Amino acid sequence: MKIVGLTGGIGSGKTTVAKMFEALGVPVYIADKEAKELMNKSPYLRQKLIDLLGEEAYDETGLNRPFVASKIFQNKHLLEKINEIVHPEVRKHFHEWLKKQSAVYVIKEAAIIFEQNMQSQYDKVILVTADKQQRIKRVLKRDHTTPQKINAIMENQLDDSEKIKLADYILENTDLVETQKKVETLHKILLKIFL
Repeated sequence: MKIVGLTGGIGSGKTTVAKMFEALGVPVYIADKEAKELMNKSPYLRQKLIDLLGEEAYDETGLNRPFVASKIFQNKHLLEKINEIVHPEVRKHFHEWLKKQSAVYVIKEAAIIFEQNMQSQYDKVILVTADKQQRIKRVLKRDHTTPQKINAIMENQLDDSEKIKLADYILENTDLVETQKKVETLHKILLKIFL
């Protein structure tokens, strides 16, 4: 089974594009969502994160996301440490999920494929792009955060100009109707290549 990576910077619309592929019958694995679930459910990850960040990493509802975010976006070294702890567990979980799929190809949506130099783990990689101002607007609406926090996240992600050189397909996501058409066309291309 072929694995297609789907990536893009914060606010580019990766998840929207992933849902469009899902509607076409393509199994989709959202790495960020699964990582959050694993950080809440896995006793191993919980202990590792408490060892790294202290008891405040969790509260009565589970992972204390605002606390963790405040720690990692000021500290690149800490962000790398968390990635070293969480990513192997997500990778294991993904491979378990993959065994249960039977499609021609699956989509694995992950924000930092290129930042982690993981593109070789995919048969093809799709990059979702959008204008920076549009991305900021989307995230402000979705996350009720601040432009400063969004910019801090963007600074931890490679610039689109760098990602474009590494991606197999570029999907500009500025107009949803157009994006839908591009997804349908790309789906047909991928089926032709993989079948």
